[in-house]
Parts: sequence; structure tokens; C-alpha cells
Amino acid sequence: MTMKKLISLLLVLCMLLPFAAFGEEPSADAAGDNLSVTKHTAMLAGKTIEYAATAGTMVVDTSLGKYEIFFIAYTADGVDDLSKRPVTFAFNGGPGSASLWLNLGLLGPNRTALSAEGMLKQVPGSMKPNEYSILDLTDLVFIDPVGTAYSRALEGTDAVTFYNYSNDSASVGDFIRQYVTRNGRWESPKYLAGESYGTVRAVGVCDYLQKTHHMAMNGLMLISSANDYGKLEATPGNEIPYVCHLPSYAAAAWYHKKAAEQYLGMELETFLEEVRQFASGEYLSALYQGTRLGAEKRDAAAEKMAGFIGLKKEFILEKNLRVSLDDFCKNLLADQNLVVGRLDSRYTGPAVSGSLEDGTADPSCLGIEEAFAAAMNNYITQDLKFMTDRPYEVLSDNVIMQWTLWEDNAVLAQEDIIRDCMSANQFLKVLVICGYYDLATPFSSAEWIYSHLFLNEELEKNLTFSYYPAGHMFYLLDANLPLFRKDAEAWFND
Repeated sequence: MTMKKLISLLLVLCMLLPFAAFGEEPSADAAGDNLSVTKHTAMLAGKTIEYAATAGTMVVDTSLGKYEIFFIAYTADGVDDLSKRPVTFAFNGGPGSASLWLNLGLLGPNRTALSAEGMLKQVPGSMKPNEYSILDLTDLVFIDPVGTAYSRALEGTDAVTFYNYSNDSASVGDFIRQYVTRNGRWESPKYLAGESYGTVRAVGVCDYLQKTHHMAMNGLMLISSANDYGKLEATPGNEIPYVCHLPSYAAAAWYHKKAAEQYLGMELETFLEEVRQFASGEYLSALYQGTRLGAEKRDAAAEKMAGFIGLKKEFILEKNLRVSLDDFCKNLLADQNLVVGRLDSRYTGPAVSGSLEDGTADPSCLGIEEAFAAAMNNYITQDLKFMTDRPYEVLSDNVIMQWTLWEDNAVLAQEDIIRDCMSANQFLKVLVICGYYDLATPFSSAEWIYSHLFLNEELEKNLTFSYYPAGHMFYLLDANLPLFRKDAEAWFND
């Protein structure tokens, strides 16, 4: 080929390139994506829903670096006007956890098969239809942040870049923006649903999308709120978590019939209201006074605590009224040589060495992870037809160990961010979901956090609480699913 012909060919190609860029949708292969689309049906609220399931990885390239996000999206067929069809983006917490829990536990069209009490039903785990899925109310996109499931950093990008609050929020937010743009969902009502650290992520992503991409959310569904670590973990100089844990300790004592006899005949909610009054009044005052409290008042406070939380008064006095999570879990049923669960205090197990904080001694963790992992791995390959030789990271210790909660080493607290998001967007609704037997993120901690937003009175109506007689993952208990479904319908349709 002569030089003249080569130059002519290049000029023709240059003229054609703009038409290709603007006249055609980029293919999944061209973008580096790897997607599998399958068709399914579900029976929800008495109606048959036909939907597409998209499972795979989408490449995102931003100033943070290049990475790919694994996601599973369920979108209803036959929707003529997407501006009327909501889409909910969901993720779990950890941080370092994949989104299988909310997908196969609560929101998606299929569930991991557990016993009615929420315990492991068989090994390996299996799956069944979820008649309480909210897919008829909203499309669903389950997101796995970098380091979880099959999501990873690409081409020289350091994965640790994403293991902090700000960059995690940005990386998930940029994926959402890209998904919304590619799928024509800018005019759709948009929601975020997160569990545990996922509630932190939901608020961070909401803030990021609102400020960076001018994308407003319609709602945040926050399950087992962790939006202020200063209300969850007692540290030297911070005693508020003792106050916030007390009602949850009392719920556990009531459940295991260790509370004083006078309380066992009460309904749980009635009993807890009495405990709340003590915790926010006499108990908070006692902690504030420290050694100035005096022996008589100290003894009286310990006496009341013993009746509420089922521990011996002498032990409570020995701990200066400050009962840690490990102290409570390991002593409530010590006479039976049992510990109660941190994630769900209804569950008990043999007393063993180890920490409830890292799960090694938590009976409410045993077997559940394995059941969900087996169900999800089989579901992805056999039902959703996505194949890869990578291992599915259910809960990555590598991510957890390298995570930076807050870049300036201050306590992670989001009250101001939540208030600012709600104030800037008067249509933003927030649903806070709590389990009475959750000792990891106690319901009273959530009550403290959301009563300290100091919202404009008109915005208070956008804040809703729901409570369930369960633990951190309330959906493991079958009886809670119809309750959630009713609450979700009311919230989405409000």
C-alpha cells in the first residue's frame, strides 16, 4: 500500500469514528463488561411478575482508578414508562461483605432455605422462592463493592484505595451513575438499601451522588443502623454506648426469662419502654456523675439494672454499672454454661474462648454464612448463567483488616450528613429498621442517632422506624417477612 493510499484510508476512518461513537450503543464486550441476562417469573402479592436477571461485572474507570463491580439486577418486563418504575440499589456491610444477604435473605425473588426459626436447615444450603420480595414494587440492583464477591481493582489500581469511607462511597456512587445512565433510569425514582455498615455506605453514597452527580435519591432503607460508631462501641471517655445497649440487654434477658419476675408477664414493647425511661434518665445521670454518684444511688441503680438485664447486682457493681457486650453475652446464661449471640441474642451456644466481636464465639453466626454461600454460588452459575473461576468473596477478612473507617481518625458519625441530605432534598424518605435482639447495632443506638438530627419539623415526617422481634438480620426469621412486606409497601407507596 502506498503512503498516499494509507493516508486516505486513515482519513476515511477518522471521518467514520464520530458516527460510530454517537450512532451506536457501546457493546458490553467493548466496555470490558461480562454480563449474563436470563428470564424468570415470580409470584408476588398474588400476581405473576416476569423479569430479567442481569448478573456480571461492569468496568468503571474514574479518578480513583479502574475497577469492576459485580452486580445482580432484577428488572420487571413490560414496563412502558421507566420514569414511573422505581429502582433500588442494595448492598450489605462488614465492610467487606458481599450483597448476598439482602439478595437471598430479604429483597430478592429467591431466598436461602432456613428453618422457620432462622437456623441452618441443611448442609449445603439451598434456595426457595421469596414470596415477600419487593420486586413488584421496585427494580432491584445488588452491588458488591471492590474486594467482595467478584468485584476487584483492575490494571495496576491498588484495591486498598477503595477501603475507606470516602472512596467506597465514591466508587459505589460512580457505579450507580454509570448503571443509571446506561439503562435509562435517570427519571426513575431511586432508592438505596443498606444493612449494618451498608447503612453508612447508603448515607455516604446518597451524599456523594447528590453533591457530585446532582442525582437525588427518593429514599434510604437503613437496616440495623451503624450511622454513628460513637453510639455503638464504648471507649475510654465515651459512655453513651452503655446507655444505648441497656434496652437490648433487657430484651435478651426478657426473652431468656432472666429479667425480674415482675417484667416477664409484660409485652416486650411495654417492658422496653420502661427500660428506655430508666436508661435515658437515672442510668445516664449515674454514668455522668461517676464517683460523685454516691454509694446509695449507685446501689439503687445496680438493683434496677439487675432486674432489667438479668445479671447479678454484685456483678454490675463490680463493673461500676458499665456492663460491656462481652460481659453481658457471657454472663447472662453462665449458670447453663451458655453464651448468647451478639448479632441475635435469641441464639445460644456453648461457652467457648474467643471474642463475640470477631464472631469466633457468636452462636448467632454459626452455619448461616455457609448456607448463604452455597445457595449463592449455585444460583449464580446454574440459574443466572454467569461463570467465572474466581472465588466468591462472601466476607473478606482482607478488606476488613485494611479498612479505614474515617480518614481523620475521628469517630464516624453521620448525623450532620443525614440532616444535610434530607434538608437539601425534601423528597428524601428514610426508613430505619431495627431488631430488638440485635446487640451489634442496638435499636436504642439508632433511636439516639435519629433523635439528634435536629431536622426541620416539616422533614420529621420523612423519617420512619420499624421494629422486629429479631436480631441484626431480622429477615432470617420467617415470621418477620410478612411484617416487613407490609412496612415496605406502605413506605414505597407513601
